[in-house]
Amino acid sequence: MGRVYTRVYRLLGLISAIQSRRGLNAGDLARLFETHERTVYRDLDTLNASGVPCAFDPETNGYRIKGGFFMPPIELTFEEAMSLVAVLEGVAAEGQVPFFGAAGRAAEKIRSQLPAAVLEAMEPLDDRVRIDLPPTMADESCRDVFDSVRSAIADKRALVCTYEAPSHAAGAPDDGEFDFRPYALWYCQRAFYAVGLHGGRGEIRRLKLNRFTSVTPTDRPYAIPDNFDPRQDLGLAWRMIRGDRRHRVAVRFEPEFSDNASETRWHSTQEESWDDAGRVTLTFTVDGLEEIVWWVLGYGPGATVLEPPELIERVRGLVREMAERYERRGV
Repeated sequence: MGRVYTRVYRLLGLISAIQSRRGLNAGDLARLFETHERTVYRDLDTLNASGVPCAFDPETNGYRIKGGFFMPPIELTFEEAMSLVAVLEGVAAEGQVPFFGAAGRAAEKIRSQLPAAVLEAMEPLDDRVRIDLPPTMADESCRDVFDSVRSAIADKRALVCTYEAPSHAAGAPDDGEFDFRPYALWYCQRAFYAVGLHGGRGEIRRLKLNRFTSVTPTDRPYAIPDNFDPRQDLGLAWRMIRGDRRHRVAVRFEPEFSDNASETRWHSTQEESWDDAGRVTLTFTVDGLEEIVWWVLGYGPGATVLEPPELIERVRGLVREMAERYERRGV
């Protein structure tokens, strides 16, 4: 790709990004287009000199395009249109991602604006491209919580909440009523989480929406930290729970399980090695063992923990407990 074309492509991309998302600053734009901030500033100067009025908005801490300037509607290619419709209709509209059923109406609007040639190319693939995510929550019973958290984030007004933690039924004390400042709604591990500052704990928490027992809006304002990322304090957690210690984990899989285990990227630190018998050993560096132990047990006799000793003992104890339960009379 030639230098001139590359810059024109980036300039058009800058316009689209600034028009479609509020609060993008020079750092955000540099990361988005994989360039330097100084290059972004030069591009913004070029756009202004060309009649595209880009200005920094202190209220949103990002750039916006002033006045009545607009770009003509973007024409989607066949690949873009097919991908969008498949995700909107096959994932969100069918309830695989809760609370986004309106995506079905959006997909119809997109279809209605597509060129005839693109529609004709898509027709043979209708109902022939299928996306199935892992099962999620059974219903949308916590829709009111979703709406309250979403409004709190938009208005930057704190909530007063009560929450039932997973261990509550076993008699562990709950947090009682607490102030909560949500920073983001995060769909992860088959459910939506509200991520924000838990006033009672004084730390960032990821709270599952269907475990809130009450959510009450307040008029108390708060600020969301710049460039907040809901994953920023997870470190190298296996999924959602960051432990107190970092561990190197090695798990060996028997030949009949090796292909299945190695074909998925389970963790960002994953490495693999194979032996002559066709067994693969996957190694990870993780913060905490509580979540990975259940992943190991899911492979049953097909997986053997090689390290660390703490995980070996944890798996051994759980396997022994399971065996004893099944051996008891009447079970």
